[in-house]
Amino acid sequence: MTTQQLGIVVQGSLSQGLEVRLRGGVSVEELRVGQFLVVQGQRSRFFCLLTDVVLGTANPRILLNPPALEDTFLQEVLAGTGTFATLSVAPMLMILKDEQDLLPVKTIPSHFSPVYEASERDFRAVFGWEDDPQRRNFAIGTPLDMAVPICLDLDRFVERSNGVFGKSGTGKSFLTRLLLAGIIQKQAAVNLIFDMHSEYGWEATREGQQVTTVKGLRQLFPRQVKIYTLDPESTRRRGVRDAQELYIGLDQIEVEDLALVQAELNLSEASLENAMILRNEFGKDWISRLLVMTNQEIQEFCETKMGSKASIMALQRKLTRLEQLKYLRHTCSKNYIGQILETLAAGQHVVIEFGSQANMLSYMLATNIIARRIHQAYVQQSEIFLQTKNPSDRPRQLVITIEEAHRFLEPATVKQTIFGTIAREMRKYFVTLLVVDQRPSGIDSEIMSQIGTRITALLNDEKDIEAIFTGVAGSQQLRSVLAKLDSKQQALVLGHAVPMPVVIQTRSYDESFYAEIGDRDWQELPTPLLLEAAQAAKSDLGI
Repeated sequence: MTTQQLGIVVQGSLSQGLEVRLRGGVSVEELRVGQFLVVQGQRSRFFCLLTDVVLGTANPRILLNPPALEDTFLQEVLAGTGTFATLSVAPMLMILKDEQDLLPVKTIPSHFSPVYEASERDFRAVFGWEDDPQRRNFAIGTPLDMAVPICLDLDRFVERSNGVFGKSGTGKSFLTRLLLAGIIQKQAAVNLIFDMHSEYGWEATREGQQVTTVKGLRQLFPRQVKIYTLDPESTRRRGVRDAQELYIGLDQIEVEDLALVQAELNLSEASLENAMILRNEFGKDWISRLLVMTNQEIQEFCETKMGSKASIMALQRKLTRLEQLKYLRHTCSKNYIGQILETLAAGQHVVIEFGSQANMLSYMLATNIIARRIHQAYVQQSEIFLQTKNPSDRPRQLVITIEEAHRFLEPATVKQTIFGTIAREMRKYFVTLLVVDQRPSGIDSEIMSQIGTRITALLNDEKDIEAIFTGVAGSQQLRSVLAKLDSKQQALVLGHAVPMPVVIQTRSYDESFYAEIGDRDWQELPTPLLLEAAQAAKSDLGI
C-alpha cells in the first residue's frame, strides 16, 4: 500500500527537522502544511508532519531573468533542476523494521531516504481504529485530504485534564460536544458539564447564513444524560420538560468563593478579611446574618470583634447583589448537590444549565461551589477505596467541563478555585477537567503544563499560541502549523491521547453523526419521558 514517492531527504537535524527535496513531477500546490508524511529509512520508518514549504533555485541568476509567462517550455525545462521546492518536515514517531511498537524519535534517516505521503495503513498503525476491541478509541476527525479516521484513546484522554482552545467562532462548542458524546458512547467516564450558554444539554443554534439547530447530549442519549437547571423557567421555554431544579444555599458559600468573584462584586481586600471575621463568629450562616444586620448591630460587632465598620458595611451592601440570583436561597431543604452525586454514581452524565443566570458572577460562583463539594465527596470516596481496595468502592472517573476557563485558572485567582487543585492533582482522586477557552494565555502556566491533550482551533494572538505549546517539545515547528489552520472545522491535536501531533478536519456534527453515535428515537425513551411527552402533546392540541 505504498503511495507515490514525493521526494528525498537532502539534509536536516534531530532538533530542527528534515529538509526534503520535492520530485520534479510532483506539484507543490498539492501539499498542505499539517499533512502526514512517511520517510523510509534503512532501519526505521519515520512518521513526520509537514511544517513548511519553500521554493528554491539552483542558481540565483535564474531569478534575475525569469522565463516569460507564456514561455511554458523553458519553465518545464527548469522545473525540478533549476527550480525546485523543498519541504520542512518534523519527525514525530518511528518504527523499527523488526518491531511494531511506536517509538519516540531518537535519530533521523540518512541522506536520500525516500519520502511518501502517508497511506491509510500508516494512519491506522499510528492512530488505531474506532472499533478496536482492546481500546476505547473515538474518531474525532480525518487528516487533511484523506478520509481516514483519526482516533483519540479515550482511556488516556480522561486520565488527565484536557483543553479545547480557539478564537471565537472557530467551533469550540462543536468540538467539545463531539468529545463529550464520545466519552458517553464509549463509557470512558461520567461527565459534569457546567453549561454556561445552554449549548450542550438540549438543542443549540448552529452558526451560518441560515438559522439551524443541532441536537444536545440529552437528545442523543436520553437514558444517560440528565439536565439540572439554575433557571427552571428558561429551561422549560427551550422545550426541556424533565430538567431537575437546582438551588444553592447562602450557607454553602465560603469566603474563598467570594475571593474568586472579588472583581465582579468589587470587593476590597479589607472586606474579604472582615468576611473571615464574620465567618469565624457566625459559622456557615454568616452571609444571612450579615444581610439583616442593622448599622447598630454592625457597630456593636466591630467593637467586640475588632472588625472594620466601613468594610463590613461595604461588604453588606455589595453582597445584596447575591439576592438577585434566582438559584440562591438562605437555606435549602433538599441536598441538591447530593442528588447530582447520586446521578454521577449511577453512571449518568449531568448537564447544569444556567439560562438567564449566565452572567460571569453567577457562573463563577455556582460552578466553584458545586465543583468544590463534589470534589470533596470524591476525595472521601477515593480514600475509602485506597483503604479497602474493594472495586465496588472505586469512584467512577469524572470529567468536569468548564467554559471561560481562564477566569477560574488565571494566576491571580487559581489558588481560590477548586479547578486549580483538580488540574494539579491529575487523576489522583479520579477527577479531571475539560477546559474550553479562547484565551489560553490567561491560564496559569503551571496549569497549562498539566493539560494532557490540547485540541486547538485557529488562534491569532501570539501570546495564546505561545501558551498552547507550554511544555511541548518541538513547539517551534508546530507553531507554523497552527497559524495556518482554516477558521472552521480544523484543529491541531497533540498530547497524551494521541501518539503524535496531527492536524484534523473535525468530524461533522450532523444527522450522519447522530446515527453513528447512537441517536435514540421515541420508542427507546424511558417510560416516564414518553408519558410526559404524550401529556405535553395533548396539552398543545388542547386535549
